[in-house]
Amino acid sequence: MSALLTTTAPLMKSVIDELKIKGLRSSVRIMVGGGAVTREFANKIGADAYGVDAIEAVEEAKRLLRKSY
Repeated sequence: MSALLTTTAPLMKSVIDELKIKGLRSSVRIMVGGGAVTREFANKIGADAYGVDAIEAVEEAKRLLRKSY
């Protein structure tokens, strides 16, 4: 997920919480980023990864895929 506005960033936690409620959280990897997001925020909301920019996001996605198999 990506958030460019600080008003939308809190909705990322809502998505993660809803995935937990639906029993889907363990089968989904979540990476967050965007101008309104920090690594600390990503950790706080329970995201699996954080990308400070597109290049780092690609590397994080590769890391997540390696861990999934």
